[in-house]
Formats: sequence, C-alpha cells, structure tokens
Amino acid sequence: MKLEWPTLGLIVLCYGTWAVAGFWIWPVVPILALALMALAAALHSSLVHECLHGHPTRKRLVNEALVTLPLSWVYPYRRYKATHLAHHHDEQLTDPLEDPESYYKARWQLAAMPGWMRVLLRINNALLGRLILGPWLGGYAFLASEWRLLRADARGVRLAWVLHLPALAVVMALIGAMGIPLWLYLLGVCWPALSLIALRTFAEHRWHDMPEGRTIIVEKSPLAWLYLFNNLHIVHHQIPSAPWYTLPRLYAERRAHWQALNQGYIFPNYRALWRRWALRGKEPVAHPALQLEPEPNRPA
Repeated sequence: MKLEWPTLGLIVLCYGTWAVAGFWIWPVVPILALALMALAAALHSSLVHECLHGHPTRKRLVNEALVTLPLSWVYPYRRYKATHLAHHHDEQLTDPLEDPESYYKARWQLAAMPGWMRVLLRINNALLGRLILGPWLGGYAFLASEWRLLRADARGVRLAWVLHLPALAVVMALIGAMGIPLWLYLLGVCWPALSLIALRTFAEHRWHDMPEGRTIIVEKSPLAWLYLFNNLHIVHHQIPSAPWYTLPRLYAERRAHWQALNQGYIFPNYRALWRRWALRGKEPVAHPALQLEPEPNRPA
C-alpha cells in the first residue's frame, strides 16, 4: 500500500495539537488553547478534503478512518465526499442547481425566500459577512438539506450519519474530559475554524462562460499550509489527484499556463480580497446566467 508520509504526518500533527491544546494548555492558558484547537479543526477540514480525493493511501476506508473524528462537528465525511466530488464537475461549477458548493441562487429561488433571508445572503456575499455569518448559514442549509434527504431515505445518507454520530460523540466526550464547555467549544473553536475555511472558499469560484475561468488562483498566503495549498485552486481542479504538497511545484512549473487557463482570475494574496470585498458583495446572490424559471419537473 503506497503511503504519502507528509499527509499522514500532518494528520498526526493535527490531532496531536488538538489534544495537547485541550488537555494541557487549556487549564493554563484557555485562550491559547482555543486558538490552537481552532487552527487544528480548520486543518482537519483541509485534511478531510485531501483524504476524500484518495490520499494518503490507496485504501478508501483507511483514508476515511484517518480523519473520522470530526473536530468541527457538522459535516459527516461521506456526505462531504459525495457533495464535493459532485462539485468537481467543472462544466457545472457555480450552477446552484447542480453544484452543491455554489453560493449563487437561481432568481426564482431567491424570489421565493423571505426578505430577511435575502438580506442575510447579501451580507454573506461580502467577505466580513461570510466570515461571521457563513459558518452558521452554511451549517443551517446543510442540515436542513440533510434532514430532507433522510426523510426521503436517499441513498447513502443514513449510513453517513450512522458513522458520523458515534465519532462526534467521541469528540464531545473528549471535550468534556478536557473541561471545556460544549457551548464554548462551538463558539470558540468550531466557528473560528469554519470562518478560516470560509476565507478560502469565499472567492474560490465565480461565474464565467468558460469552466476554467471559474476557479481562482491566490498566489501567496501565510495560510496556504492551513489550506493545503488549495489557494492554487485551478491546479487542484485540473489535477484533483495531485497530493497537496505537489501543488506549489505544479503551479510554479507552468505559472503562465495556469494564469491564462483561468482567464486572469488571480489575486496576489487574501489581503487583496479583503481590500476589495470586505464590506461589499463580491457578486449578486442571483446567478447571472441561470434561467429565470424552474424546469417544469424540478421542485422549487
């Protein structure tokens, strides 16, 4: 069995940092402990993404087991895997009806929402709003969708939750043993961790006529290691089987090619995104190119 040691080592470091912060640092410097646990939870999210793409081993169940303890609670591994692999159909990127990770809404979907929800979605389209509201709106939308799928007995959904809930119970038991209140862990670890990931995903995709033009390049960032270099996102979408630690080399070797391929959707760092979109919406909530009405046989 081929083993990618950098990824395995990072998984050990991730869980180890989380445990050391909770059991040894929390009693002495609580704020530092929560900060380290939030970083570990954000890194865990990136590692889940790496594992569902077939790393660090060739064994699907081994990869799942390596990241099975959900440090940020919300998303079952198998459900994230199913939705994320559907997201990798690049010809459907950003389509709110086909891309599970699209932040756009169809115009008729948006029109059917209550006014307060439309306001929240507009706020969520600015970077500051995404960092604050995004984890809560995303979690609510995901859980509501999962509940509908569970009631419909959709294939694979029940099993994903059957596997997720005991793993979540283990994480919560460990948090209890550390002496950290669950409400504080939710606010002080899960929320910041998911906000860190929201910084990466905020502008990760946009609408463009060409599928390759829908995926961003952020060339440099001190957070690149936390994102496992998915700031070079066009490279990941074009070569999704490439391990995280090869992405900088793959980008550097063909920098001009990647920049031409993604139609100039390039930023030097995440500060540039902040300067442009911190307090104003990156784009309208409604998808700019989607049909105005639902298909006759598609439920609204």
